[in-house]
Amino acid sequence: MHDSAAFQLDVSVDEALRIVARSILADARAAIQDPERAAAEAVHEFRRQMKRWRALLRLLGPFLGAGGRQLRDEARDLARALGGARDAQSALDALDDLEGANLSKRTLTTLCGRIDELRHAAETNTLTADMRIKVTRSLDHALGAVEQWPLHSLTFVDVAKRLTSGYRAARDELPEHWTAANGLELHELRKRIVTHRHQMEMVLPFWRRFGKMWIGEAQRLRDRLGKHQDLLLLMRMTEPEQPLAHWHKRLKPMIEQRAAEHVRAASRIAQRLFVDKPKAFQRRLEVMGETATR
Repeated sequence: MHDSAAFQLDVSVDEALRIVARSILADARAAIQDPERAAAEAVHEFRRQMKRWRALLRLLGPFLGAGGRQLRDEARDLARALGGARDAQSALDALDDLEGANLSKRTLTTLCGRIDELRHAAETNTLTADMRIKVTRSLDHALGAVEQWPLHSLTFVDVAKRLTSGYRAARDELPEHWTAANGLELHELRKRIVTHRHQMEMVLPFWRRFGKMWIGEAQRLRDRLGKHQDLLLLMRMTEPEQPLAHWHKRLKPMIEQRAAEHVRAASRIAQRLFVDKPKAFQRRLEVMGETATR
């Protein structure tokens, strides 16, 4: 993460937020316009920046009104339009996660080859010249909107309240019984964790040691839930009439065992990360802000 994607302590709150926004949009533009990037890498990086962008827009939602919601919807739609290649990559990541399972080298090579064909087709059909132009225009529109955001009266306490809202939203999604949680529930939790993790990046300068620890834990939780999601995607690819249907019986028990391991690990991380009640979390943020700006 670039320092410009975090709060600057020597500027006003509204300008600090604009600096964060400009940095995210610049990184998104670089990802999609860099001629040296492979298509899959460009798509992955652009989608990552859109997650950061949407997390910022969600943070500022009450202050931006309908315009902020429109920007979030545009970012979501662009990320989805470029999601085909990412799904294939997720399936490859899931196979890699099964390393050590009882699969022969020949079987792994065959499976990877099938999925790689899907990824290549998706890259060819999604990241076209027209799509690059569409993305660039959308980023231009977003950058213009940033300069018009009505944030002049915002204080850090306002930001802390919104960060707490993201914390509360993620905490409320925690399953009561992790082993009984289904894929959809864990996917919704992961989305909340992604938002919370990116929002917390912005306050890293207020207490770097604490911030790095917090973001690291949130990232580990995100990774576990992401690997679980990748495995479920791989499982869907083994269903009848899907590309990997032939290997369903062999892959199913391996996927289920590994997915359960990720769920157990995620539950342990979440217990540590969300031990504070929202009011205590907000007070911690407010104190960080007070002491950092003295």
